[in-house]
Amino acid sequence: MQNVGVRFGGIVALDDVSFDVPAGSIVGLIGPNGAGKTTLFNCLSRLYECGSGDILFDGSSLLQVPRHLVAGAGIGRTFQNLALFRTMTVLDNIMVGRHSRTGTGFLFNSLRLPVVVREEAATLEKSQTLLRLLELESVAQARVADLPFGTQKRVELARALASEPKLLLLDEPASGLNHEEVGVLGQLIRDVRDRLKLTVLLVEHHMSLVMNISDHVVALNFGRKIAEGTPAEVQRHPELIQAYLGGAA
Repeated sequence: MQNVGVRFGGIVALDDVSFDVPAGSIVGLIGPNGAGKTTLFNCLSRLYECGSGDILFDGSSLLQVPRHLVAGAGIGRTFQNLALFRTMTVLDNIMVGRHSRTGTGFLFNSLRLPVVVREEAATLEKSQTLLRLLELESVAQARVADLPFGTQKRVELARALASEPKLLLLDEPASGLNHEEVGVLGQLIRDVRDRLKLTVLLVEHHMSLVMNISDHVVALNFGRKIAEGTPAEVQRHPELIQAYLGGAA
């Protein structure tokens, strides 16, 4: 992120925000409600346009990438509010996430050419691998709408991973989970990062999760970066304490 600014009319959502996400790391992005975290995610996934600054991914500007090609460029994302196909099965939801890695179009598929059959087999194999990784095999043929909220969260993570991203954006993955589920989620994020050699940028209000799994933390408040460093450094930063607890703290 290089001096990124976003305005909505007279509201400054992001104000000259700059930071790096090192390859292979887990970076936590924190801040009170309205700090600009989701706006930043929406800029990264090209849902929002930056008013100023630039976003470099693998050395190239993301601002030149059409939003429908972001997944193919190597960025996967989950959402704060689940965005699954609720009437489809778990397996079908994951297979949808793989489509950015397939190259055949409507004509090839309608003719059922051999290349289509090979792509479908590879998609199924990849999806089944993710079912095993995220312990979803027992519900592979279940409708997403019939599953507990915590399981649905894992389905959305599996769908994001199906596109084989280099950078995984997790938008409040612990939202709605109980204490035990949050602990399992933290270990899962680490395992996925290590096994798949990913880079993770995590937006989360659950501070213990962020501080336990992040290598680096960036804090925003009112669209401005107020702190950056290791979890221990950021927790002690006076501006962060004031943003969350007030000046008297």
